[in-house]
Amino acid sequence: MTKNLALIGFGYWGPNLLRNFINIPNCNIRYCCDIDLEKLQEIKRKFPHMLTTQNYNEILDDESIDAVILATPTSTHFDLAVAALNGGKDVLVEKPMVQTLQQAKILVQLAKKRGRILMVDHTFLFNPAVIKIKELIDKGEIGKILYIDSTRTNLGLFQKDINVIFDLAAHDFSIIQYILGTQPKQVSTIGKSHFNNQVEVAYITASYPEDIFAHIHVSWISPVKVRRMLITGTKKMIVYDEDTAPAEKIRVYDKGVTLDHPARSIEQIKIGYRTGDVWLPKIDIVEPLSLMAKSFVVSITSRKVLRSDGRFGSEIIKILETASNSLKKGTKVKDANSFS
Repeated sequence: MTKNLALIGFGYWGPNLLRNFINIPNCNIRYCCDIDLEKLQEIKRKFPHMLTTQNYNEILDDESIDAVILATPTSTHFDLAVAALNGGKDVLVEKPMVQTLQQAKILVQLAKKRGRILMVDHTFLFNPAVIKIKELIDKGEIGKILYIDSTRTNLGLFQKDINVIFDLAAHDFSIIQYILGTQPKQVSTIGKSHFNNQVEVAYITASYPEDIFAHIHVSWISPVKVRRMLITGTKKMIVYDEDTAPAEKIRVYDKGVTLDHPARSIEQIKIGYRTGDVWLPKIDIVEPLSLMAKSFVVSITSRKVLRSDGRFGSEIIKILETASNSLKKGTKVKDANSFS
């Protein structure tokens, strides 16, 4: 059965979503809604069959629309999602889900009450490279994870309604939560705002169960674009670089440290270094956003979110809000009980 969808917002991310959804079988993008008339005229030129409107209520009142896709500024997500859920529509919302944890909780509860699907576009959860990393970790290929180090920097894009933590670190924390399957126990942040009221550069440290810690560096004011994550285990190490060729995004290094345990004292312990081969796992070459779009259509058909549901999105907001509050309050470490 074909599902009728409406895309709300045709700014930065909207065109990418439209490009992927229009190629999905049993999916019809019936409407595109934006406050910018010129953008709607552009859509009409490219897709004459598609309905365009500046009035969101027109879409909510149309009973033929099964779901809405929200690709609008983060500050608008909550109100638009509430209206859609109350209007009987399923919702896919661009990351970050909302601006506050309280808003996230309300959306999750409302979706459950209305019997609606709520899914968040954490695209990296559908990235074949990230899926492969989780597979390697779950199989024990790299041993026990010791630490994760991630860098996500670029010159821009500055956001008006969220800081760099909500904008960029949302990606890193969604990846980490997906591969570890747990939330951090403690979070601390240092950062700075140089040009406006939003923090543009931040360094976040998070400690996870099983003595794992992660360090994340995000910036809107870097001269180079970097999207790289290092995962160090007791057996092997993984380097995930999003900006390399598809077949080379993951490199598994057979490197590590060995200890001479029979030593009688700490002073006598001998540290050795193991250096082996570098392995490039085979990765399916497919656009992650396409997989995410297909997953949403499956979800609103089966009535079950396969990945990145509202609860997952809410958990990411909890981490981002804690990291931001740590920065605002100047606290070095957030109380561990905050994630219990």
